[in-house]
Amino acid sequence: MSPTNPSPRSSGRSGRPSRPATGRPSQGGRSSTTSRTSSGRSGGRPTSGRDGYAARSSEDRPRRSSDDWSRDSRSAERPSSGGRRPSAKGTRGAARFERTLSPEEQKRANRSQSAKSKGWGSVARKGAVHIDASGGEMAHSQNPDLTPDPLTKWVESTKPSGARSESEQDKKPAFVLPADIAADIRKAFVGTAYMREKMVTSLTRATEAYGRHRYEEALRLARRVTEAVPGVGAARELAGLSAYRSEQWNLAKANLMAHFAITQDPQYLPLVMDCDRAHRRYRGVIKTFGLLEGSDPSAEVVAEARIVMAGTYADQRKYEEAIELLTRAGAAKVLKNPSFRHIRLWYALADIYDQAGDHSSARELFSRVVKAEPAAYDAKYRLQELGTGAAQKNRKRRTIPVSKKKVD
Repeated sequence: MSPTNPSPRSSGRSGRPSRPATGRPSQGGRSSTTSRTSSGRSGGRPTSGRDGYAARSSEDRPRRSSDDWSRDSRSAERPSSGGRRPSAKGTRGAARFERTLSPEEQKRANRSQSAKSKGWGSVARKGAVHIDASGGEMAHSQNPDLTPDPLTKWVESTKPSGARSESEQDKKPAFVLPADIAADIRKAFVGTAYMREKMVTSLTRATEAYGRHRYEEALRLARRVTEAVPGVGAARELAGLSAYRSEQWNLAKANLMAHFAITQDPQYLPLVMDCDRAHRRYRGVIKTFGLLEGSDPSAEVVAEARIVMAGTYADQRKYEEAIELLTRAGAAKVLKNPSFRHIRLWYALADIYDQAGDHSSARELFSRVVKAEPAAYDAKYRLQELGTGAAQKNRKRRTIPVSKKKVD
């Protein structure tokens, strides 16, 4: 027996009535039992609705049963829980929200509330729950009767005014270009004041680099100055010496000859001869040697020039001329306290004897060099190659002249 009102379709979740089965059209055609409101369109097409159904009128809508009204009244009597649906377990859900806090959680909540009352920010409030004491409590927590450790006190120490640290003592003073050379550069330079001071600084740096055996850097800086002020003899001297150390013979000869033309000082003419000898320009060596003899050189400069000239003869296999030149210069003398130039002459003559094949004379001269200066050049190793030999005793130098005339 069918009820008067169509029964709603069972819904486990919402309890809302579903549409009656009589309002759904069959597969064969439209249902004749349901009446639709006219929509003013031709053909009786539905005006709105979901899945092709037209909106029903109040008469065709299903009426709510008494079970639905009783269900709604029971749900209205339940207390609201913040807009959420009550738990299906009843009183067990309410007990979950009303549980008591643990002592630790209560302590953290009190700290957060205390920090909020003091006006702390959010970051400070979050950190306040993790500390065990506030700032005010820590200020009075120290024991006033506690005596501090003597080692923790500040002790004022004063250093004497004359004492310097190790770094200051090890640090070398900055090199300063001599005043006369700086004045020559400033006087000869044509340009702005900034570039004039820059030339002085460049030559200062070049001199410092030469003293530290950085010859290529010294040459680069010195050439910058010589191009700007070619008439300054000190700049030419430094550029020539740096080029000679860097084995740039042509550049060294040009600067050293320019230095001689400016200053008339034959000090570096033996180096000019050596530059020509390196390129086997033997005529240039003889020409420069004649130029040196025509000037007023010192004894050391003359000895150095004769060594270079003898080496030039030896390069051309003219050993007799080389030996004669050095013998006339005093290389064969036996001295008790020889000077540096005598050691240089002994070594040069021994080298020429060795090239000429006179090994006994070379051995005797090398032994002299080793006896006077054991670390001089490679004389010790060359003497070992030639074999040991008894060296002739050097004659003792007399400091007080003695007259050969007999005194009555």
